[in-house]
Amino acid sequence: MKTRRIGATDVKVSEVGFGVWTVSTTWWGITDEAVGIELLRRAFDLGITFFDTADTYGRGRGETILAEALGQHRKDITIGTKFGYDFYHHTARSGQEELPHDWRPEYVRVALEESLTRLQTDHIDIYQLHNPRLEALQRDDLFATLEALKSEGKIRAYGPSLGPAIAERQMDEGAYAIERRSVDMVYIIYNLLEQMLGLRLFPLGRQHHASFLVRVPHASGLLDGTVKPETVFAEHDHRFHRVSTDERKRQWQVNGLKKVQQLGFLTERAGRSLGQAAIHFILSEPAVASVLPNIYNEALLQEFVAAAAAPPLSAEAVARIAQLYAADFGLNAAAAADLHAPTASA
Repeated sequence: MKTRRIGATDVKVSEVGFGVWTVSTTWWGITDEAVGIELLRRAFDLGITFFDTADTYGRGRGETILAEALGQHRKDITIGTKFGYDFYHHTARSGQEELPHDWRPEYVRVALEESLTRLQTDHIDIYQLHNPRLEALQRDDLFATLEALKSEGKIRAYGPSLGPAIAERQMDEGAYAIERRSVDMVYIIYNLLEQMLGLRLFPLGRQHHASFLVRVPHASGLLDGTVKPETVFAEHDHRFHRVSTDERKRQWQVNGLKKVQQLGFLTERAGRSLGQAAIHFILSEPAVASVLPNIYNEALLQEFVAAAAAPPLSAEAVARIAQLYAADFGLNAAAAADLHAPTASA
């Protein structure tokens, strides 16, 4: 699989990465740890070398499971993890409720050492602020600490993972991180149906040599066939918690599927699935280093790995996508607002 570089660093990531949240939390239906470990190993065998996790996934399990699965291949993989949520001193969250953040330098160093221990490694390749707000990005002491950790060789690259869900404030947060903090990377939600952050931040990234990691490339299932008109989200499904009312859930689903119907040209005579086309679209942006789809079974793993080896979208296809998005796929503005509601919080 091809790799891309993170910013101006020497850190390289596979174009398709593996988000360890699917095998370390209960939101995706994988409850057997042996199944998760085998899926991680299978991903490595198929060419994925970038694995992204967070200290808070499964209260540390997202890191220990990666070490158990691929510890023997540490020199051959790139590891990203996240910090900021203080789950050591606070109870587990309910649904999508956020835990308190702690951005003090002393906490950052403790969190890093805990992650290094769980990952059984002496360095983190990509260390990410987990869903920071602007006030965190404005802390000089936080970024002085990150620079010190970089100089000490304990981290190789850093930047914010913006979230949890898409919000307009993230445009300001991402811009501040890129322009004022010279971060190496930014992690965002971006896909065929939700392009707001990318359209704002990609030009800044290209200008300031910051790369992007992309999650939710399939719009929470709208673009990979897992969300259908009859789909009902269970309470343990992350999408159940993303919208406050049943009516908004229904509108997100209905309007999203209407937009998906207009993307058939991406698969006609192209020999690719819509799920693969969604990945190709994101990789058509030079500032993107890696796409991290939700992988929770062998079939999805095979499909997404195959996407990385397939020809890119044509310039004509990319231009047509831009036209559709600019016109809101022919739907009204209210529908567009609903579309941005349920997204993963990884």
